[in-house]
Amino acid sequence: MTAAVGDPTFPEVTQNVVRPNAPVVGRVVSTELCTKAGKKAAGFVRHVAIDVSGTALAGAFRAGQSFGVVPSGEDAKGRPHKVRLYSIASPTAGEDGNGTTLATTVKRLLDEDWNDHRLRVGVASNFLCDLQVGDEVQVAGPNGKRFILPEDASSYNFVFFATGTGIAPFRGMIADLAALPEPPRSAVLVMGVPYETDLLYDEQFRELEAKHPWFRYVTAISRGTQIDTNRPLYVGDRVSADPDAGTDRGIPALLRSDRTLIYVCGIGGMELGILRALANELTPDELARYVTIADEGVASDPAAWTRRMISRDIRPTRRVMLEVY
Repeated sequence: MTAAVGDPTFPEVTQNVVRPNAPVVGRVVSTELCTKAGKKAAGFVRHVAIDVSGTALAGAFRAGQSFGVVPSGEDAKGRPHKVRLYSIASPTAGEDGNGTTLATTVKRLLDEDWNDHRLRVGVASNFLCDLQVGDEVQVAGPNGKRFILPEDASSYNFVFFATGTGIAPFRGMIADLAALPEPPRSAVLVMGVPYETDLLYDEQFRELEAKHPWFRYVTAISRGTQIDTNRPLYVGDRVSADPDAGTDRGIPALLRSDRTLIYVCGIGGMELGILRALANELTPDELARYVTIADEGVASDPAAWTRRMISRDIRPTRRVMLEVY
């Protein structure tokens, strides 16, 4: 029987060493698709790496934080574009191991206005995706102080839930865990996408899983099926529909441990499904590690929970880190 650990303590982090109104100039050193080579995905998602050596950003960021990008040009009113925040997809040591190159995971935004059927193009996302190696880009940051790994990360288990480009911070965090002198007890990454071809960094995570016994990589395909089940799944469904459910490596077992932390990043709404799944899988005492529920009436009917109730009637504890957009 191992001793229990308390709520996580997070390290002090640097924020806004480069202000949005005074960005510094970085230079693109690589840009590549994140989806599987030779497979046509529903969207275009790129991994863009930026050299910030010689600026205050170098060595100042941590996996899980975000940074600002200022697109070139002007908006419709003739004013310079405002800064947009993007999750850092790099480990704390950067893409280069020296903390001088950070990266992000960015999806092109191409949509049609429902009112007049005109094409709506995301300014910052397409600006970043259009950049070529050698191009300059104005950057700022870093931002964020809680969506990071805790101190003494080796003492915890981790369950990471991601959808789409919400995978970005977990790419860096898992690399940081792999670099620890003593690895974490266990970590599971659940990656949710509509189609199998939309999986991001899939080969990288499968290689990590093969190399590190403490790490598992599980997918949830919402408009298709996966090898272990013949039904579509959202990330929250993997709380119970885990290939390793019933074993010590399974997500249910990890969630019952008082050493487990939960991180959620991706499209708004995913957190509701995950919280409902926790309520259905865990006992009230186990659930209380992750959420504080206003009253028995709310606790008795997870199916009636809504997003508006989160942080009001259903409050995540310090063991749950949410970053949804």
